[in-house]
Amino acid sequence: MIILRLKALLGAGCFSIAMVGAVMHPAHAGGLERGGYDIDLLFDPAPVATEAEATYVMPDRKYKNARGPGGADLSPFGFSTTADGAEPYWVPRIGVKAQIVQGVDCMFDYSQPWGAHTAPGSTWSGAFSNIETDIKSNNYAGTCSYKFDVGKGQLRFIGGVFYQDIGGFKENLISLAGAVGRVDLDASGWGWRAGVAYEIPEIALRASLVYNSQVKLDNISGTLTAPILPFGSAPIYGSTQYMPDSVELKLQSGIAPGWLAFGSIKWVNWSVLQSVPICVVGTPSSACVTGDKLHSGQITSLDLMYRDGWTVSGGIGHKFNDQWSAAGQLTWDRGTSHGYGAQTDTWTLGGGVAYTPRPNIEVRLAGAIGVLTSGHSGIVNGENGYQAGTDASYDFGNDLVTAISGGVKIKF
Repeated sequence: MIILRLKALLGAGCFSIAMVGAVMHPAHAGGLERGGYDIDLLFDPAPVATEAEATYVMPDRKYKNARGPGGADLSPFGFSTTADGAEPYWVPRIGVKAQIVQGVDCMFDYSQPWGAHTAPGSTWSGAFSNIETDIKSNNYAGTCSYKFDVGKGQLRFIGGVFYQDIGGFKENLISLAGAVGRVDLDASGWGWRAGVAYEIPEIALRASLVYNSQVKLDNISGTLTAPILPFGSAPIYGSTQYMPDSVELKLQSGIAPGWLAFGSIKWVNWSVLQSVPICVVGTPSSACVTGDKLHSGQITSLDLMYRDGWTVSGGIGHKFNDQWSAAGQLTWDRGTSHGYGAQTDTWTLGGGVAYTPRPNIEVRLAGAIGVLTSGHSGIVNGENGYQAGTDASYDFGNDLVTAISGGVKIKF
């Protein structure tokens, strides 16, 4: 998965830069990340600014050499050793920013920071692990900043809160006869952000450092459906989990008249998500833990087994005239999978253009292409003697991911 987003990079004075950076985030290699967090609209100097954008991502991840539980060869039973490991998806985002009083700006936005969708089907050898998994999220955020003059530029303090709801389902085979089990789960929680930025508009310089907190999910609940259960289903719950916190450093500066260089480094604490135990309602919370299956109250689990994610990107942009500007960027994302799962390192190259027919209207279009690097998914040892990956193993080669993105910004 990859997110490609167009962003206004602001400038003034002799540089007079009003252009776009084709900013790519390879979320396919970053845990459950899709849109992530984005507060760039907060820096727009207009009294009021609105923007809407959407990205369509097309990953092409192919599984091969698949085996079933315990490494069993299921091909004699009609199961395939290959499958498609990723589905295309949309990522929308809308936001509005307004200057409340001199020096104080606030932004409100809706986004979908987290998500995942794989549907390899019920006829591949890994169907006992996954037939289809679909996770979606909604994020509603309010972020404000206060800026004041310091030296040649302005120092800005940033703070905000956000509310997230997350839900989805997972289906997998539970017998060779074709019986399917399904887990539906929902959860929600609150988070906050804090940061600082320094800007010198005359040279289009900006440096920002922003921390986004964890989101505590202590209300995970849903339904387990399976033909082996009484009445076919049972209410379930999950132990308390956390969506990850993150820290992102962004830099940009004019380097010549009409030219801008920019880059970023981001760390995301994906290692907080390992195996999520799922238990039938009535099971004591003290027993709803991930451990060896003889000493755990879980009836099933959602195994992720992530490690922390790192994203490094850099690019350059150019303003051709008052109407047209363009930018390009190279991004590397360290995969969060390390022996279980298919989220390996991703390299992405993208570019975008911005057209400004009027001073208060900006239209953006961008595209990206990237490589999802190869690897293997199998057994990984977790905490308390638990092993993930016992139900399936498979290989995957270097695969392609592409994306297109469009958006519009209107200022008042």
